[in-house]
Amino acid sequence: MTDSLDYELRPAAGDPAGALVLFHGRGVDEQDLLPVLDVLDPRRRLVGATPRGPLQLPPGGRHWYIVPRVGFPEPQTFFDSLARASTFLDELAERTGVPLSRTVLGGFSQGTVMAYALALGAGRPKPAGLVAMSGFIPTVEGFSLDLEGRRDLPVAIAHGSRDPIISVDFARDARDRLRAAGLEPLYLESPMPHAIDPRSLPDLERFVADAVDRAAASGTS
Repeated sequence: MTDSLDYELRPAAGDPAGALVLFHGRGVDEQDLLPVLDVLDPRRRLVGATPRGPLQLPPGGRHWYIVPRVGFPEPQTFFDSLARASTFLDELAERTGVPLSRTVLGGFSQGTVMAYALALGAGRPKPAGLVAMSGFIPTVEGFSLDLEGRRDLPVAIAHGSRDPIISVDFARDARDRLRAAGLEPLYLESPMPHAIDPRSLPDLERFVADAVDRAAASGTS
C-alpha cells in the first residue's frame, strides 16, 4: 500500500451502480472534496472516494506536483503522483468491486490536472466519465494524450471566467481540443474566481449520473 495513496471512502447506500473519485486541489487534503461527493451523488448510488495528494509542500497542505508555472507540472513529481494515483484506482476497484469503466474521475484545480491525466493519458484505461473543475490538461515532457481513443468519453468542464489562479483560457483550450478530437464536452463557464460555482452543481450531478448509467447500459465491466 505504500505505493498508493491515503484516502477517504464514502460507501454507497446499497450495491453501487458505479464509483466517483474526486482529486483535491493544491494545499488542502482529501477532506476538502468529501462533501462534494454527496452533492454530485445525493442518492448515494455510487461508492465515493477522495484520495490525498502525496506531497507536503509550502505553504502547507497536500499537493500532487510541484508548480514551476501554471499549465506545466514539474515532470518527476507529476509522474510519481500519476503512478501512485493509477495504483490507487486499481486498488479501489479491487476493494469495491467497481471497475474503472464504471468510475467517474473528477477534481478541482491540481486535482483536475490529475483527473485529466488519468482519464485521457495514452495507455490509460478509459473511465466512465471525467469532471474537470478549474484545471487544465497538463503539458509535461514525456506525457501524451490519447484523444482518438476517447471519442465516446463523457467530459464535463466547469471554470470561472474570473479565475486569477488558473485562467479560463485553459478551460477553453481543453474544450476546443476535445471538440476537435470528436468529443462533445459539457462546458460550463460562469463569472467566478478560483472556486466551484454552486450553480454548476445540478448540471454536474446530472452529468455524473448519466455517465454511470451510460457505462452500465453499454455493459462495460
